[in-house]
Amino acid sequence: MNQRLFEEVVTGFKTLWLHRLRSLLTILGIVFGVGSVVSMLAIGEGASQQTLAQIQALGSTNIIVYSDDSQLSQSPGEARVRFPIYGISYRDAERLAGSFEGIKNFVAIKILKRSARLGRNQISLRMMGVSPDWFNVFSHQLISGRRLNKQDHASGRAVCVLTDFAARHLLAGTGGIGEQVHVGGRIFEVVGIVASNSTANGNSMKSLQQDNDVYIPLKTAKIVYGDISFGDQSSGADRSLVELHQVILQMSDSAQVLSAAAAVRRTMEMAHDRADYQISVPLELLQQAEQTKRTFNIVLGSIAGISLLVGGIGIMNIMLASVTERTREIGIRRAIGATRQVVIRQFLIEAIILTTSGGIIGIGFGVLVPAAVEGFADMPTHITFYSIILSLGISLMIGIVFGLYPAWKASQLDPIRALRHQ
Repeated sequence: MNQRLFEEVVTGFKTLWLHRLRSLLTILGIVFGVGSVVSMLAIGEGASQQTLAQIQALGSTNIIVYSDDSQLSQSPGEARVRFPIYGISYRDAERLAGSFEGIKNFVAIKILKRSARLGRNQISLRMMGVSPDWFNVFSHQLISGRRLNKQDHASGRAVCVLTDFAARHLLAGTGGIGEQVHVGGRIFEVVGIVASNSTANGNSMKSLQQDNDVYIPLKTAKIVYGDISFGDQSSGADRSLVELHQVILQMSDSAQVLSAAAAVRRTMEMAHDRADYQISVPLELLQQAEQTKRTFNIVLGSIAGISLLVGGIGIMNIMLASVTERTREIGIRRAIGATRQVVIRQFLIEAIILTTSGGIIGIGFGVLVPAAVEGFADMPTHITFYSIILSLGISLMIGIVFGLYPAWKASQLDPIRALRHQ
């Protein structure tokens, strides 16, 4: 049986090779269909993974509250206020830190834009006044020195930890740990350097981590710089008072996040008579992104499936034409003893060879397109193993489904009439 099947496969290849141009044109629909499946899923997967990575970097167990001044300029009356007071207060932070069970880490953050100088080196930094749990929530790789500790926070020491990006620009040619740098007119001792873990989030002030960050104790930021920000262009004010720019609650278990987020919203709504804050829950964003990814894949798969369907119809059309062309050949095969099952199998094998060959060529095409997109458009792509298996499986199924009817029709030809066919 295996020997006979092998001979039938060889015969199928020989038959298709005799009409190789027609065979090549026949499988173009399969080639482009399979190539579309692989390439579009690769492009969609790459974009989805990039989005999911950015969301996951925020922490799936985190709840993030931002001070928000966007509402200040929407009301004509408030737009004229020269000294707005808005955002998260220290009292808000105390309420949030002590009102919920299951909080693993709690971080309060004050963000300041300052220029730093050491000798001739100067760089604009984003100064992050953070509470002690910051380095528990975001585990920066320590390159040199140490991270901020509880004693730094308790005593309000004038110490700082630089990212490696900031250190390369500020400390280049001067030294390292222990250097005294001028930041915003005040002197800070560099006690540590950590790896940059930037996670851009659209708004530079809302990004949790940036390459040009410098970390100081929150108490130090409050004592040295106070709570007044100057030149706040987004709110249209020359000065504004913001006690805290961000608060992060890290829950012990992701199962607690959504219920805790609802409680955070209620607490903030009770304490604020206007929406001068925003609440971001990465877990919710992650779930929405996963749902969007599934919908996106279904849409892309449907579009590619239509291409494969058109290719399958083309194969059926050519195979039916082939049955008409080879009527006499079928009659001779039947006359020398070939059964209907043998005829069905022969035409079915040829259809499967066509679609499988088209599938293999299509996979090559589908691999080249994402590589070109990644090289020229600088977009991330990711070819998954399941998309290749899915494409090959679909092409094989198309060969069986669309080749079955022509094969059956060939087997139904009357041998005597077939032999008379000219």
